Amino acid sequence: MFKKIMIANRGEIAMRIIRCCQEMGIDTVLAVSEEDRDSLPAQFATETVCIGPARAAESYLNQPALITAAKASGCEAVHPGYGFLSENADFAQAVSENGLTYIGPSADMIRGMGDKQSARALMKKHGVPVVPGSDGILKDAAEARKVAEKVGYPVLVKATAGGGGRGMRTAFDSSEIEDAYREAQAEAEAAFGNGDLYLEKLIVHPHHIEVQILGDQNGHIVHLGERDCSMQRRNQKLIEEAPADILTKQQRADLCRAAVRAAKAVRYVSAGTVEFVLDHEGNFYFIEMNTRIQVEHSVTEMVTGIDLVKEQIRIASGQDLSFRQSDVKLRGHAIECRINAEDPARNFAPCPGPVPFVHMPGGFGVRVESALFSGCRISPYYDSMAAKIIVQAPGRLDAIRKMRMALEEMTVEGVTTNINFLYLLMFHHDYMLGNFDTSFLGTHTERILKWDRESRGKKK
Repeated sequence: MFKKIMIANRGEIAMRIIRCCQEMGIDTVLAVSEEDRDSLPAQFATETVCIGPARAAESYLNQPALITAAKASGCEAVHPGYGFLSENADFAQAVSENGLTYIGPSADMIRGMGDKQSARALMKKHGVPVVPGSDGILKDAAEARKVAEKVGYPVLVKATAGGGGRGMRTAFDSSEIEDAYREAQAEAEAAFGNGDLYLEKLIVHPHHIEVQILGDQNGHIVHLGERDCSMQRRNQKLIEEAPADILTKQQRADLCRAAVRAAKAVRYVSAGTVEFVLDHEGNFYFIEMNTRIQVEHSVTEMVTGIDLVKEQIRIASGQDLSFRQSDVKLRGHAIECRINAEDPARNFAPCPGPVPFVHMPGGFGVRVESALFSGCRISPYYDSMAAKIIVQAPGRLDAIRKMRMALEEMTVEGVTTNINFLYLLMFHHDYMLGNFDTSFLGTHTERILKWDRESRGKKK
């Protein structure tokens, strides 16, 4: 087992990894920007090393600085968390080439799954259902038009190196295909330095279902059930649940088997997520594989009792998984809400600033992951997510009620957050009944904002 690990990340995921390492008796070195010198993770890590200025490009994305700091501080391994360099194959390769262990899959695995078109072709070869679309990279807009006419509109033009909803454009008829191609390519080149595109049939109003998998270096691969991540705004997840209540027992079994086949196809090692869309006829299709721990890993931990970060570290050190598939049992229902420092009334504009007081909810079955503390400051340089509240209860409605109480109790002073928006969403009739898909917030946000304005007016 490692004696010292560098954490190449910040915020709540850095705290999550630090706490796990403390439990395992592992020292931690936290790489921080100048902006994060006084952050909560910096106060809890065994050591901190400043790697650059506030801007991520000069600090958390500065690969040479991270590797130099890891070696100089005597680390044996590097944990990338999520975001930043967590799915950067060049970084994973550089870590390994410098005699350090990368806590995650190999660079080749990251490259293979990071190229969405290559991943799609591999899944198709191994019998994992994929959305109908192009067989390779599109040559130009003319080819996009031909493929779109073949599979039928609407279609989605996607960057093969894409992620986070970037490099994606929808075309609902032939008059929109050229603009969709051009805009997706421009955004992909700007965001990823790679303008290659492919095309898929657009599954209208799907559910976004993902399966958590773990694989060790000796070929053992298991799944830990699925999560419903359909509650999204502009392709960014806001609420996640486990398990996905919309699935039948047979659909769940088929979906999880397909995810394991996908992981075995690449001989996957570490924690990863296989993502699918589920249409209204109950058909599911592979869309991508995330080769890292995810923000929403916590809901899976709550229903399985398995520490995913601990398993990641054990796997990277060469140990087998601590359990087998038959040991995985799901208990009850878990829901996660992402608390963002943003103003729903101003089109969810980020709201960084000082936080003079914070109070976190608690109680049986309530978990909070955050780097907030009274007197901290939410930085304008990074993502607006400030905390995650995760609850677990025997059933879904019980979990919703518990989340309502947790959101009522959560207090973040000094900045505007989406807490009240999430609280009201927990009372929405269709959400309570499970009548939602990825289009839900696009349709119902204005109604929830109206409730928000009315509730604030009553308080005054």
